[in-house]
Amino acid sequence: MNNFQLIFCLLFFAQQLNGKTETNPDPLKPETVLFQITKSNSQFTSYLFGTHHAFGNSFFDSLKNAMPALISSEVLIKENLDIPGHLAEDIINRRSSKTKWAKYLNKEDLVFTENLFASSKLDFNKMTPTELHVFLSRYYKERVCHAKNSTDEYYSLDDYIGSVAQKNNLKLIGLETTEEQIYLINKDVRGMPKKVHKKRIARLIARIQSQSMDNCSEIDWYRKMEFDYNLEKPCQNKLMLTDRNNKWMLQLKNHLASNNCFIAVGLSHLMFECGLINQLKDLGYSITPIKIK
Repeated sequence: MNNFQLIFCLLFFAQQLNGKTETNPDPLKPETVLFQITKSNSQFTSYLFGTHHAFGNSFFDSLKNAMPALISSEVLIKENLDIPGHLAEDIINRRSSKTKWAKYLNKEDLVFTENLFASSKLDFNKMTPTELHVFLSRYYKERVCHAKNSTDEYYSLDDYIGSVAQKNNLKLIGLETTEEQIYLINKDVRGMPKKVHKKRIARLIARIQSQSMDNCSEIDWYRKMEFDYNLEKPCQNKLMLTDRNNKWMLQLKNHLASNNCFIAVGLSHLMFECGLINQLKDLGYSITPIKIK
């Protein structure tokens, strides 16, 4: 594991995609993660794609209409961009403080975790318990729940979408910095008792070691797209969803007004009352589900 990231031009292709669009009549259960964004008084056609960061390039390649939507765009907007010197491992390695892992891990779990990071450039000792939990959760979903195939070459679905965008000369825009993401991840559980950190890290390590798939329903759920967007239900996490969505929309409305955009953000940011789908509708946009399987 040599990387750690926390937790995509042509009018012809756009016209081809528009002609093949299939929709599901149920707006709450559209069975897709791709939506077309249009406005009656706008010449631009954009797309909204709900990612799952643990999936890889083979999943995106298997989706019909997703690749044409991406390469028909002019701008790719992601949650953040991978900027040298500002990667998660760079930020963590610059820290002076270290975590006393003996307070959070027993001897066996500490050895297991140290082995996971043995070939990594990341200084595991400078991570916080919250960051370790995020890392282990990602590792569990990828390796045990098989979110990624063994042939996948990219660290995440988001990275692959970014690479395709670069190859097709799309402009890349990040909605927030990696520094901001790391800050939010830690702030979200600020004040969590040490014993809770210990228990949840131990449970994850046990699942990884036993190869237990008892907590893989989220991966199956995303792969099959059998979920409800709950557009009429309030967001439960103000810090991680509501506040971030509101901040992102300040940027998105300007980009959508002047470019054909492909917006790729975590699926949860599309969902619920505070989600991007509802907020775009409030701005007068039509959000049309695109069939991709």
